Amino acid sequence: MQQRPRRNRKSPAVRALVRETVLTPGDLIYPLFMHGGDDDQLIDSMPGCGRWSVEGLVREAGEAHALGIPAVVLFPVVPEDAKSPGAEECYNPDGLVPRAVRALKSAHPGLAVITDVALDPYNSDGHDGIVRRSGGELEVLNDETVEVLCRQALCHAQAGADMVAPSDMMDGRVAAIRGALDEEGHEPVSILSYAAKYASAYYGPFRGALESAPKEGDKKTYQMDPANVREAVREALLDEGEGADILMVKPAGPYLDVIAAVRESTALPVAAYQVSGEYLMIKCTAASGWLEERAVVMESLAGIRRAGADMILTYFAKDVAKWLG
Repeated sequence: MQQRPRRNRKSPAVRALVRETVLTPGDLIYPLFMHGGDDDQLIDSMPGCGRWSVEGLVREAGEAHALGIPAVVLFPVVPEDAKSPGAEECYNPDGLVPRAVRALKSAHPGLAVITDVALDPYNSDGHDGIVRRSGGELEVLNDETVEVLCRQALCHAQAGADMVAPSDMMDGRVAAIRGALDEEGHEPVSILSYAAKYASAYYGPFRGALESAPKEGDKKTYQMDPANVREAVREALLDEGEGADILMVKPAGPYLDVIAAVRESTALPVAAYQVSGEYLMIKCTAASGWLEERAVVMESLAGIRRAGADMILTYFAKDVAKWLG
């Protein structure tokens, strides 16, 4: 036989030479949960993850940055008495997120700090937007929500955020946020848009970590139908046209075809979010002894990169950076 593909697999050295997909710590974004207390708490729904105090957050982010991870994204746990139907706490300049951003940028100026822009942690209804009830039906209001999202994004930019990441899936919010940022002199602040965020069953552990599940109804009128791919491309191209700098697909593992389709449709960088359900499935199966955690994590992330993601949000980021050395 003249053709023997196994020759390119015969040793670790040769396999390294012909490897098509490479993962480095620089490809990772580390999602971090935080709360306003002085203690660091373990999260029952996400073993190995914590709700950090601001001090703990600065320490954890610093350790990740020292390992070569270039960015973190912040998710706040908001106490019930600070939540409201109008989600006013989301643009409080002295709120948890602005305080955390200032602390992180002071301690680690070279770390890229990304903030989540959505109302569900602050909304007493638990939705990503302002809710109206009419005739017994619940409606999430698009344009009214976008106005609040702009105030939230400005608040984060004023605190020093490098990127804002609107995860709400309201129509037109990228253009509105871009306009609001530019008008206030924040042209350097990037928008990492959740362009294709699906109404996924994989988010349960995350909602447990933030205590932010909807009080009523679901998110299917604004998050995407898991059956659709062409719609994801449409959403991504709309966000690109509105001024997004990076486009995200969420979740990652079950949506590799979507990542590939978005990658083919745009020249912008593409991010993918390995979400809490993906994380917990690997953790639980590895804890049972049926899978080797490190091997499965690395394979799953290679698959996401292979599909076309330029960067990956993953709760395994710090572990992966250590494994990569």
